[in-house]
Amino acid sequence: MPEAPVTPVPTPTPTPDPRSRIYLGRVIASASVALALTAPGQTAAMSVFVDPLIDSLGLSRTVVSTAYMVGSLSGALIMPVLGRLIDRFGPRRVMTAVAACFGAILLAASAVTGIIGLTAAFVGLRVGGQGALNLVATTTVAVYVHHRRGFAMGVTTAVGTAGISLAPVLLEHLVSDFGWRTVWALEGAVVLAAVLTVSLLVLPRVPAKPPVREEHTEAGNSGRSGPAQGPLVDWTLPEAVRTGMFWTVAAGVGVCSLVSTALNFHQLSLLGERGLTAAQAAATFVPQTLAGLAASFVLGWLADHVSDRVLIVAMMVVMAAATAGAGWVHPGWTVVAYGMALGICNNGLRTLEAVAFPRCFGLRHIGAIRGVVHSVTVGASAFGPVLLALGRSWTVSYRPVLLVLCLLPLAVVLAALLVRHPPPVPPGREEEVLEQGA
Repeated sequence: MPEAPVTPVPTPTPTPDPRSRIYLGRVIASASVALALTAPGQTAAMSVFVDPLIDSLGLSRTVVSTAYMVGSLSGALIMPVLGRLIDRFGPRRVMTAVAACFGAILLAASAVTGIIGLTAAFVGLRVGGQGALNLVATTTVAVYVHHRRGFAMGVTTAVGTAGISLAPVLLEHLVSDFGWRTVWALEGAVVLAAVLTVSLLVLPRVPAKPPVREEHTEAGNSGRSGPAQGPLVDWTLPEAVRTGMFWTVAAGVGVCSLVSTALNFHQLSLLGERGLTAAQAAATFVPQTLAGLAASFVLGWLADHVSDRVLIVAMMVVMAAATAGAGWVHPGWTVVAYGMALGICNNGLRTLEAVAFPRCFGLRHIGAIRGVVHSVTVGASAFGPVLLALGRSWTVSYRPVLLVLCLLPLAVVLAALLVRHPPPVPPGREEEVLEQGA
């Protein structure tokens, strides 16, 4: 008697674990709060304190600017060390320690009385805010989030940048009403209360385990790794710095930091030369902020679907156009487009860098790798305003130096077109993959 045909049982579609959304939300919330509260160490917020410091301490603008440059360069020296600490102790512990130190520095800065104390305060504020807290906030997302990392980084960057951009408006009123000493102390209290709360109570204690790469399973041991899955073997810092992709990305964020800091620092003078009033020049920060927020979301999504090289080329072309075009803008839509281009580049490159390196080099040494790149970023921001000012002093307008500066992003475009994605295994370590497969 023939057997009855067996009806295949459909495999049920797995439903997403609702806990994963809660986990993702906690990580994004923690990193966003930490990134937003880097504002006290960022140039936009610090600019509010420059004139009150000059008047109160009796210092010249050149002396204050030099002290600020010393602070920025100090941050560049500390970042590689901090990156290694993140790898060793994890983002949660390092975020807690950095928040405690940064808050204490702000409280101490409110008591400075001269150039030595002010220089020390600038060192602490730039190292703690623009450098350390910024690095640990974005690295937290890279380490904790494995699925939709680009989206998570985009949301974090957007929220954090919004906080940084809105801070000067609030601080301007507070400094006018209460004085710079009180406001620095208030910022310190806010950093201690908010960042310590999210690092200790909101951020999960242990990062989720990275997904098992298909290439490591018996069903799919092809020996290859795609960009979306990450490498088969985690790269060390010495191995990463030998790749063209590392230096292409580092050059991209470094050029973006140098040029955008220079343009923002001299924005009133630069756009005043093009016929804008001081109020009109300051208003360009509005489209810059809005475009930056949109770019964070869009670039975060694209980073999960599009090649890193393509995105680097696109960002650098926009940066070159904005840099050259700054010398020809006029009141109206051209200056709005200029502000939007700057916002897109600033936020887009920050998001892309935080996503590209885990994808290229893995997570085990990501703190050390990103620490070197942040060192480049902070150091470049220290020299940008000086280079633009010197170029302007040698000519009758900003146009010649802007045309020279636009060659920097174009050079990165050329490098991105020529560079190759790193292989799934660092050269000389192929035997590790064979041993794992066995």
